[in-house]
Amino acid sequence: MQEIPIQSIPSQVVRVVLAGQNVQIKIYQKEQGVFADVNSDSVDIGIGTIARNAVSLVSRDYARFLGALMFLDTQGNLDPSYAEFNSRYKLIYLTAEEYALI
Repeated sequence: MQEIPIQSIPSQVVRVVLAGQNVQIKIYQKEQGVFADVNSDSVDIGIGTIARNAVSLVSRDYARFLGALMFLDTQGNLDPSYAEFNSRYKLIYLTAEEYALI
C-alpha cells in the first residue's frame, strides 16, 4: 500500500508513477461529494467517478490498470471531503496483489 500525498484544497491534479504506470488524478469537490478523473499512460480510465470510502476509483474489470486507487477514512466509514485530505482521508494505491486480497 502506498499513500499518495494530496492537498486539502477543493481541486487539484496529482501526477505519480504507480507500478510503472504514469498516472494523473484530477480530484475535485462538487456539491454531491469528491470526484476524480484518472488517466494512466495517456488513457482515460475513470472520468467523473465519485469517491467513496474504500472503493476503487478504477473498475476492477479494467485490466489495463494494475492495482487500485481509493480514498480511506482513517477515523470511520465516511466518504471523503477535501477539507480533511491527508489527515482523516488518505488517497492510497494498492498493488494488484494487495487488491486481490480485498
